[in-house]
Amino acid sequence: MNAAPTLEAERLKEADDVKRALHEVSPERTPPKVETKDRLWFGSYLMLLLGIGALHWAFSYLQFFEPHRELLMRFTRGAVLIVVVLGMGKLIEMYLIGRVADPVSKFNLRRIAKLIRAVVVALIFVSMVFVNWYTAVVSLGLISLILGFALQTPITSFIGWIYILARQPYRVGDRIKINGATGDVIDVGYLDTTLWEFHGDHLSTDHPSGRLIKFPNAKVLDSMIYNYSWPVFPYVWNEIKFNVAYESDLEFVARVMQETVADELGEKMMERVKTYRELLAHTPVDELEVQERPSVQIRVHSNTWLEVIVRYVVFPKEAGRVKTRLVKKLLAKLNAEPDKVMFPKAAAR
Repeated sequence: MNAAPTLEAERLKEADDVKRALHEVSPERTPPKVETKDRLWFGSYLMLLLGIGALHWAFSYLQFFEPHRELLMRFTRGAVLIVVVLGMGKLIEMYLIGRVADPVSKFNLRRIAKLIRAVVVALIFVSMVFVNWYTAVVSLGLISLILGFALQTPITSFIGWIYILARQPYRVGDRIKINGATGDVIDVGYLDTTLWEFHGDHLSTDHPSGRLIKFPNAKVLDSMIYNYSWPVFPYVWNEIKFNVAYESDLEFVARVMQETVADELGEKMMERVKTYRELLAHTPVDELEVQERPSVQIRVHSNTWLEVIVRYVVFPKEAGRVKTRLVKKLLAKLNAEPDKVMFPKAAAR
């Protein structure tokens, strides 16, 4: 009874993904909620400002601090600026970044905001330590020159992180393959990317292996990346093949396989292929012959039987489950007609 609403919900979700990727609609923005822990953070910032203000007053008027008054007051002013920067960063994260509907964009914006806050705090700290900015710039220049030679790979990885944000070869949640490693992206840091591996060395199916894969972001600058989760068309073609004897009723086998897969996928496959055709129409690539319904091909195997292959589109992360259901249904229907469907004997397989 709940199949129809579920199917409709899935269709609406797919349509929303395509629209978002094509920038045809803008996500609806809702006011972010201020949680209790956020109020506690603001209270902490206010308490810090009051405490630093009291110290600044004490350093200004008490004779006890006269020998080091200038240094202490410079540190309190810098501390006030740091607290203000952190508080402003929290406000931006809550009331601006919190309004972003796309969780991936929100994740990236938070990373960028944290980086900017860290840079600003570092500059304030340098101004607290060095009175003369010229000395500070020269010192930082020398340090940067030394670190530039020593940390070439991390710097390149940081540039790779900027490239990932700008060009988006993959995002958090995407399923990708890079340099032989396959997995779902669960984190994109400043220096490296973390994958939750699927398939792997110990599995023959598209199931998570339980292992994490980390690689430096510098890899994206000189490696081919296969992304199975392109937002505009987040599907892949999959196929199931059976070996049958030459004497089998091939028309019956093809019809059973096509109808079974079509019944399993419903109208979703037609909608997905329609989206694919629309995408091709906006590219210089000639429109390929793409079947809206599952297609069946028959080819001669190198041994003494034929291969019957049914091809369809599916979500990458659902490919294994869908194939398992289809194989069970197909075998049940084909084995029910042994006179029309003759599989190779066990000794000949």
